[in-house]
Parts: sequence; structure tokens; C-alpha cells
Amino acid sequence: MRRLCSLAGGRSRSYADRFPSLLDPLPGLHLPQHQQQSLPPPLPHTEVTTLPNGVRIASQDIPGPVCCVGVTVACGSSHETPSTAGASYMLERLAFQETHNRGLGEIARSVEATGGTLGAKAGRERMFYRYGALRASLPLAVEVLLDCVRNPAFLRSQVRSKAREKLSFLESNHELFLRESIHRVGYSGALGNPLFPTKEALARIDRGAIRNFYFENYTADRLVLAASGVNHQHLLDVAAPLLSDLPKGSPVHKPKSAYTGGDFRHKADSEVTHMSMAFEVPGGWREEKTAAVMKVMQTLMGGGASYSSGGPGKGTQSRLYLRVMLEYDWMQAMSAFTTVYDETGLFGIYLAMVR
Repeated sequence: MRRLCSLAGGRSRSYADRFPSLLDPLPGLHLPQHQQQSLPPPLPHTEVTTLPNGVRIASQDIPGPVCCVGVTVACGSSHETPSTAGASYMLERLAFQETHNRGLGEIARSVEATGGTLGAKAGRERMFYRYGALRASLPLAVEVLLDCVRNPAFLRSQVRSKAREKLSFLESNHELFLRESIHRVGYSGALGNPLFPTKEALARIDRGAIRNFYFENYTADRLVLAASGVNHQHLLDVAAPLLSDLPKGSPVHKPKSAYTGGDFRHKADSEVTHMSMAFEVPGGWREEKTAAVMKVMQTLMGGGASYSSGGPGKGTQSRLYLRVMLEYDWMQAMSAFTTVYDETGLFGIYLAMVR
């Protein structure tokens, strides 16, 4: 059926002829006059304020009943040393647990009262915390979020419990496993540090190492508070008093990395072969135009899986889906991916195929 569909589409015609742009007007469709002349809504304006101690507070006042507040800290697995390996992963797992001011039950009641959702994510160069809530609950949401970020208790029982967790999901998630392997063999230096620690590192990590890593990196000049759906002055009135006493810290030492390229192969008892290929795009977020081109390329290439929840794959009009997934029955999944850091980035393609 896939082969018949592709032949019926006219293989001799160009891609543009077979799939015209969605921006082209449809013949015979006449829009009302007010819709023809309507202009796109203006882009939201971002306001940024830097406190005297170096904390940056940014916001976009987007209309709506909900808001989202996030904190980013300029530290991650690339800042780890052999003695603190695994600290970023542990900070993610210990996020929104007991603080010196609030117990776990009180945090849960506050989240429920604000209609909120919480999340934390460790990265190679950043730690991310977010709190989504009803807009009217902004003061409590900011207070709880900053309390969890600034005053974690790091209870010994929780550290032991999280350190015993297994990372068996890494090898079962083939795409994530290959992404980790690409960094390990592709970069020498800080970006080659594993985002998901080894079993040995988890067995060795303790409360003292996590606290040392935290207090060394969670300083004012590394912290950014950003929010959407809030008034900037209102955000400043709420957040500034909670952040003004945060110490500035010592000068930030940027860990060094160099892209070297490499090859990694892992044997597994499976009928499906998983493969990733990537190359460096120098510049990272410092080169905004290049980073934007990477993201546009990823969208155009797209891809997806043969079958997934919600329909047959994702990005069904993308290049990889139309020209590869629909053409070859033995291809189970294929998608483009990008990873962008401050000064470097990766553009690659992941695929899964039946042997």
C-alpha cells in the first residue's frame, strides 16, 4: 500500500508540485474581507531586569489565565568533576522535595492550591526548574519555586534513596542511549561528561558532594528567573525580595570542550538496528542565525515512527517521513535532532530499521 500510494503521487513530479505550500491560497475558497486584511498578532515583548547582585529577571506579558515561571542555573554535568560526578542528575531527582522552610506535604498543598504543575530537568550546561500555575496565584508560585531552588534540605534518606535508583531505562531507550554515546565519543572535555551518571558514580555520590556542587554553582550571577503570562513589575515586586540576598559568587569558570568526532558501536540481541549520525555546528547559541538555521532544518527534515500514539508518526509532511518512511517498509523510525550549547551544537539523524 505504501508503494502504491507513492507511485500514485507521481514520482516524476517535483516535491513542490506534489505538495504545494500551505501558505498558497486554495482555489475556489473565498475568505471574508476582515480575515483577508487581518494582521498577525505582534510578537510578545520581553522585559529584562538585572538585580544588583547579578540575578536576571525576564518576563513576557502574554494574555491568558495561566502563567509559567522558570529558573535556569548555569551549571550541569559539564561542570562536574570526578568527585561530583552525578550531582546534576541527583539535583534533578531531588528537586521539589523538602526545604528548610517547607515539608513535602506543604509543597504539595501549595501546588494544588495554585492549580500548578512542577518540573525539573538537568542538562549539560543548564539546570531547569519550572512552575506552571494560575495567573492569580503568581506570588505563591514564585515563593514556592524559589524556596525549592534556594533552600533544599538534601535529607540523607532521600539522597540514599535516589542514589539507589537504577538507570536501566537508558539502554531501553535506544535514541537517548545513542544521544549520550554521541556526546561521549564526539567531545573531549566537559561536554563529554555523561548526563546520566554511571552506576559507580551513583554508588559513590553522597550528600556532601551534592551540597558542595550546589553551593559552588547556585550563585546569583548564574541564575535567571523567567516568566510568561505575568506583568513584569508585578514579577519584580514578588521575586526581587526573595533573590536580592543571593550571594554573587566567584567568577564563573567555563569548562572547556572540543569536538573531536568518533565512532561508537554497541551489540544487542535485537532484530532492530538503531543508528545515529551527527556532525558539529560551531557557534552554538552565540551564533543566533546559525542556531536558527539548525532548528529550521530539523523541522523541515522532521521524521517520525511508523506507528505512534495519535497517528502514523510525527511530522507526516516532512522530508524524512515522505521520502524515507513512506518508501521503505523496513524503516521503523527516522528523525532529525539538534542539540545546541553556548558555543557548539550538533545536528544529526536517528533511525531504527529491521535487519
